[in-house]
Amino acid sequence: MSFFISDALAEGGAAAGAASMDGGLTSLLPLLLIFVLFYFMLIRPQSKRTKEHKNMVGALAKGDEVVTNGGLLGKVTNVGENFLSITIADGVEVKVQRQSVASLLPKGTMKGE
Repeated sequence: MSFFISDALAEGGAAAGAASMDGGLTSLLPLLLIFVLFYFMLIRPQSKRTKEHKNMVGALAKGDEVVTNGGLLGKVTNVGENFLSITIADGVEVKVQRQSVASLLPKGTMKGE
C-alpha cells in the first residue's frame, strides 16, 4: 500500500515544480518593470543632459558669455584645450576648467548687469 502513496506524492511534486516555474517568471516581472521605469525616468534623461553639456562645452568660443559651476558670470577671452580664460570684470580675468562651465548665456546678458 505504501507503494501507491509514494508514486502519488512523486507525481504531485513534479506538478508543483512546473507551477513554480511560472511563479518565478511572474515574480521577476515587477523587477523588470522597475528597471524599465528607472531607465526612462532617471538614466536616459541624465545621459541626455550629459551629452548636451559635453556638446556645449566643446562648442565654447571666444566672446561667449558663460556661468560657471561656482557662480561666476563672465565672457570667454581665451579658449584652450582644457582651460578657458574668462573676464569677470574690467581687468579681472580668471582661468577655469572647461567642464566647470554650467551654462551658456545669450549674447548681451552681461551688459544688462
